Amino acid sequence: MRIVRCRFDAHGKAILEILNDAIVNTTAIYDYQPRPLSAMETWFEAKELQGFPVVGVESDGGDLLGFASFGPFRAWPAYKYTVEHSVYVHPGHRGHGLGAMLTREIIARARADERHVIVGGIDAENLASIRLHEKLGFAHVGTIRHAGFKFGRWLDLALYQLILETPTAPVDG
Repeated sequence: MRIVRCRFDAHGKAILEILNDAIVNTTAIYDYQPRPLSAMETWFEAKELQGFPVVGVESDGGDLLGFASFGPFRAWPAYKYTVEHSVYVHPGHRGHGLGAMLTREIIARARADERHVIVGGIDAENLASIRLHEKLGFAHVGTIRHAGFKFGRWLDLALYQLILETPTAPVDG
């Protein structure tokens, strides 16, 4: 297995498959409808335009087993050192350390990009993801009760953050 930089032409369909599985079958994404391939093209364009990474882990045979990215936490300029990340693993490959591998890579990319805080919004019932984030140093900083409604029930969103030692010289503006 190896970490790769994901591109729409090489990985868009595989990422879409992983995302749509999460939308349809889990509470990892508070969304209802599977996304079309055109949405992935727009997503990749936005990530590239804003300089945000999209990384994946590929099998030795070149299959995408999972991916991770980060993006803006909030739109106002003073949040420029804070990002929100997401990590998704193909359902057939969960529980083998790929989520940790991808999260470590995203943390390294955030440091290299001079970010200071990484935020993760995790469904409060997703204990595997919560344990992973805690193991990697993320701290629980709050829960938004009833933040979403899916599968006929209210969902609580647990917020986790990791504070990095970067940037070396933060500036206003």
